[in-house]
Amino acid sequence: MTAAAPAKTPLENKYEAIIGLETHCQLSTETKIFSTSSAAFGADPNTHVDPVTMGLPGVLPVLNEKVLEYAVKAGLALNCQIAPYSKFDRKQYFYPDLPKNYQISQFDLPIAEHGWLEIEILKNGEPVRKRIGVTRLHMEEDAGKLVHGGGGDLAAASYSLVDYNRAGVPLVEIVSEPDIRSGEEAAAYAEEIRRIIRYLGVGDGNMQEGSLRCDVNISVRPVGQKEFGTKVEIKNMNSFSAIAKAIDYEIERQIAAVEAGEPIYQ
Repeated sequence: MTAAAPAKTPLENKYEAIIGLETHCQLSTETKIFSTSSAAFGADPNTHVDPVTMGLPGVLPVLNEKVLEYAVKAGLALNCQIAPYSKFDRKQYFYPDLPKNYQISQFDLPIAEHGWLEIEILKNGEPVRKRIGVTRLHMEEDAGKLVHGGGGDLAAASYSLVDYNRAGVPLVEIVSEPDIRSGEEAAAYAEEIRRIIRYLGVGDGNMQEGSLRCDVNISVRPVGQKEFGTKVEIKNMNSFSAIAKAIDYEIERQIAAVEAGEPIYQ
């Protein structure tokens, strides 16, 4: 259970935040999702690669049976409906950490849909339970890792190195319904996801190693308005406190922009 959130200001009481999370959980399989390369964390760069990982001509991916088993377990634990028929799709983008220039993911026919989980937070000193909907859970492969160097920080970096050990490591992406209303609720939701993943034994949830990462979508609207505002996405949040703080900051920023008549850019 998370700590109580600070009281809202009068201006914040005029608006409602609409928040949804996309949570990426690495699965603790011995090998990658479509190849026999090791999925273990911490090896020397580019030692857990193979022709399938690198997308070399003529290779064919073969689904790791354990990935499907773990995805179904996670879907059932999240009260989802498991699809009798599911397929993979190509998500095309061009970035150095993706050797094939597309990610094998799922789009219109995911393995699990229409679930929920419950979180518990404090309100006025009393524990309150809330149900958060889960839109879908799907399987996909992870991308590689970029390491930037030659400067004191990312902005000053003069070169980038790429490590493909993580490319092809199996993931489930869990997409919530826009049922979350604060940074406190979002952090509690992410914590519950990690508890479930660890309890099932399908993943370790080690956020410091990137095994569990969250993308956060946030918009605000006047209380009583049905239409959603323009959403902003914050990518790759890797701690519960960072999720809560980033959301609360973004809510304040968007409210201030709306009050000042400034546009919100997606």
